[in-house]
Amino acid sequence: MTHRTRPPSRSCPNCDGFASAAVTLGGRDRHGHLRTISAHCPVCHGTGTARRLARLREDARA
Repeated sequence: MTHRTRPPSRSCPNCDGFASAAVTLGGRDRHGHLRTISAHCPVCHGTGTARRLARLREDARA
């Protein structure tokens, strides 16, 4: 009996699926809260997934 194979992973090759990160700015505001910004992956735009290969092939033909 053959084993079932999983579909290939669609995680972004640039960020490995960790699309967003919180970066501290090094200080606290007047209320004592840590100031942070969120940085998103420029390739997948914060989704963590890559485009499908079929769509990439269609774009390459055009």
